[in-house]
Amino acid sequence: MTPSVDSPPVPPRGQRVQQTIAQLRGRILGGEWPVGGRIPTEPQLVTALGVGRNTVREAVRALVHAGVLECRQGSGTYVVSTDELAPVVARRLTDDRMAEVVEVRRAFEVEAARLAALRRTPEDLVALDGALAAREAAWRSGRVGEFVEADVALHTAVVAAAHNAMLAELYASVGAALRSTVAHAIGDTLQPQRYVDHGRLVTAIQDGDPGRAAIEAGAFLEPPSGA
Repeated sequence: MTPSVDSPPVPPRGQRVQQTIAQLRGRILGGEWPVGGRIPTEPQLVTALGVGRNTVREAVRALVHAGVLECRQGSGTYVVSTDELAPVVARRLTDDRMAEVVEVRRAFEVEAARLAALRRTPEDLVALDGALAAREAAWRSGRVGEFVEADVALHTAVVAAAHNAMLAELYASVGAALRSTVAHAIGDTLQPQRYVDHGRLVTAIQDGDPGRAAIEAGAFLEPPSGA
């Protein structure tokens, strides 16, 4: 009679969920699923992670609650942040604190612009050109929501060109606050007097001039105007 071989013990359900959360976080932080990207479907995650459907579902739900993932009906589940700071910032965001948010943006974006001028790659320059063109097109469209997203995309491209991973992660965490300051500055309609040219900022980065880039980044981030 062949002696039986004991199977490895199965971790308790709660432990399996925590391990799955850690795996999901690892893939997000490792860049496999970037901010703004869609994660694999539930069946695909079950296969990739080697756990049950309910375990995957609970792990995803936990990260949604933490503000790392967002479920979009009929579209899938998307990465909206690399950590749990984003929902904390969103909860603290109120109209009477808008000036504080702009000050935080200034702290991030002025340094990001300075670093971007020093570190930008040819690929970054292409991305910046594209983001600036998209922002201009969005303004011409007259659609506020489209312009806000295009403006945020340009600022995000500047931060990406700084090539500082920690700065990029922190900046992504305040994404909701960033959109709110832009929307607050723009108002309900796109009016000519509220337009702020960002071409000089992009040009300074393209020219590799960190001092000028920092000045341009800070010029349009004075409360209460923002954006």
